[in-house]
Amino acid sequence: MGSIHTYTTQSGKRYRVRYRTPDRRQTDKRGFRTKRDAEQFLASVEVAKGRGEWVDPTLSRVSVGAWSTTWLASRSNLKPTTRGAYEWILARYVLPQWRAVPLVAVTHVDVQVWVTGLSATLAPSTVRKIHVIFSGLMKYAVQDRRIPHNPCDNIRLPRVTADPRGYLTHEQVAELAELCGTDGTVIYLLAYTGLRWGELAALKVKRVDLQRRRLDVAEAVTEPTGAIIWGTPKNHERRSVPFPSFLTDLLAAQCAGKRADDLVFTSATGGVLRGGNFRNRRFDAAVAVLRQRYPELPKITPHSLRHTAASLAISAGATVLSVQRMLGHASAAMTLDVYSDLFDDDLDAVATALDDRARRTDVGKMWARAGESSESAISSGSETA
Repeated sequence: MGSIHTYTTQSGKRYRVRYRTPDRRQTDKRGFRTKRDAEQFLASVEVAKGRGEWVDPTLSRVSVGAWSTTWLASRSNLKPTTRGAYEWILARYVLPQWRAVPLVAVTHVDVQVWVTGLSATLAPSTVRKIHVIFSGLMKYAVQDRRIPHNPCDNIRLPRVTADPRGYLTHEQVAELAELCGTDGTVIYLLAYTGLRWGELAALKVKRVDLQRRRLDVAEAVTEPTGAIIWGTPKNHERRSVPFPSFLTDLLAAQCAGKRADDLVFTSATGGVLRGGNFRNRRFDAAVAVLRQRYPELPKITPHSLRHTAASLAISAGATVLSVQRMLGHASAAMTLDVYSDLFDDDLDAVATALDDRARRTDVGKMWARAGESSESAISSGSETA
């Protein structure tokens, strides 16, 4: 148990609390104006120690800015692309608000006010990403016993409303590819393999097996801060993706005359094919024409072609596991979550097939029973005769 002592300053009498930390080090806290304040502090210390929630006040005074550096350094398993995205979000949104604030001074109310302010100008998904990063930073401070609780817990976040997912038919894919002219192969590959844009942009000639009709998806590029960053595919999963035979000649032409380490698809200057440039130069205008022909189509982006690949594969009879492996999802459960609407349609086909099989079975049994009845009648007639 700690103790309370008085001392005198120029401003008058003050109280000091002396106590031992959980590791038995003796420390104190000064400056209490009343004995009651000192007693309340000492009681809170003893309760926190008893619950295993005590934190060292000297450690909790480190600033959010300094702690963010420590937190990032601890995340040694981050891919370069993810680390770049974290650094950008910290610099753009988190540190301008919290850089000089001590960890202990970050309150739940202040975080809620900040998040609400962000929600007024940013998309809900962006606000949620910012919150995830700041919450992770503060959670690490809790784990290091610098603060007792995470002030980012139980924050009211803006609701994300998903846009209707765009699925193209085979005919619409062909029309879009034609509208994109010399970039038509890009459209076909995205729509029939489900590659992410960064995986397509990083695809090298040596990763294309024309005989086996397989793509070895081993690299990916991203642009979290505007600069090209090379890394592995999402979830660090290298995978083999099949492509339909009609793409063989198109890919062969795309790879012709290139070395093994050359990119299959490049920009006009021979560099990495950037998604933003591709959309501005060709894709968005082609989509605008396509939507004039099909007004019911929702918003279409290059990533929509990944969804189209899933749709076309499922309609062709692909299993959940096959689609998961093609798309590089972390689990089959994730594939079901993302494309549950497509598999719901597939269930209708399953029900129809089961109904048809059951009806054929019933008909067979009916004819079998009819045959047995006829034989019985004949036999009975013979005996009577």
